[in-house]
Amino acid sequence: MTTPQSTVVVTGDRTTGPLHLGHFAGSLQTRLQLQDQHQQFILLADTQALADHQGDYHGVRQAVIDIALDYLAVGIDPQKSTILIQSMVPELAELSFYLMNLVTVARLERNPTVKNELRHKGQERDVAAGFLTYPISQAADITALRGTLIPVGEDQLPMIEQTNEIVRRFNRMVGKPILRECEALLSNTTRLPGLDGKGKMSRAAGNHLSLSASADEITAAVNRMYTDAQHLTVGSPGRVEGNVVFSFLDAFDPDSVKVAELKAHYQHGGLADSVVKARLNEVLQALLAPIRARRQELAKEPDAILSMLLCGSAKARQTAVLTLHKVKTAMGMYYF
Repeated sequence: MTTPQSTVVVTGDRTTGPLHLGHFAGSLQTRLQLQDQHQQFILLADTQALADHQGDYHGVRQAVIDIALDYLAVGIDPQKSTILIQSMVPELAELSFYLMNLVTVARLERNPTVKNELRHKGQERDVAAGFLTYPISQAADITALRGTLIPVGEDQLPMIEQTNEIVRRFNRMVGKPILRECEALLSNTTRLPGLDGKGKMSRAAGNHLSLSASADEITAAVNRMYTDAQHLTVGSPGRVEGNVVFSFLDAFDPDSVKVAELKAHYQHGGLADSVVKARLNEVLQALLAPIRARRQELAKEPDAILSMLLCGSAKARQTAVLTLHKVKTAMGMYYF
């Protein structure tokens, strides 16, 4: 294993369900590549999840187990990557509280990521305070674990910008470089669309395909995928842009030459949607079958999964404790 050169902190999705192909196309593949090169922390954000899943404690707890199973099933190695539960590292919450004093409500409301999520949920000010302040919580996660390289999608770039704003303001306040600035690492894969072609893939929209999907579920999902509404006959030319099937082939088919040939044939005319979907079905079955099998085996030992998460949380806490000690010392908050 290569000697770590920088810390990678991944703040988890605030979700109440297993991961899906959208995650795999972006962040999961990036994490797999990085775990052999850097010290990597992967955070299961159960505390943040409660901000928009109020009262669904059972669902959030189950999501922690489900997501951990998905990580392990795709190849995340707990010997190389530290997987932790946010609520099991209380220093993150304490640091969040201190950092809240460095950000105005107006600045939080201007955060494009927060604004977009509120618009998507159909909410404005009728939202939990914890949801509005989650950019601060994310900043605490990153800085407490000494993160310097953060894999994110383009929609999360404002979060990294705000984290660095907080870091600079804190360091100016105490007169020392206590907290580190970080750099965003964008995935090579663009955001994967939903099965219906409407926006990105998400559980909330019901247009996703879980990594644990059965063979029949994969086939059914591919069959209902949006292609080209104007491709009415086999002989007519079809559009590749906006065609969900081709977006998935670009993301998952290892044979890029074959994909290019299919695109050219489809655009020229003479290629049925069913042929392209059959190709994608074959690709996804081959991709997900071993992941599904490994996940099923791992799920038979829930105590081992919990033990791994507790060990990872304890390891991450060592770093967070040291960071918080430096923060409180710089702020003069020790009274003995």
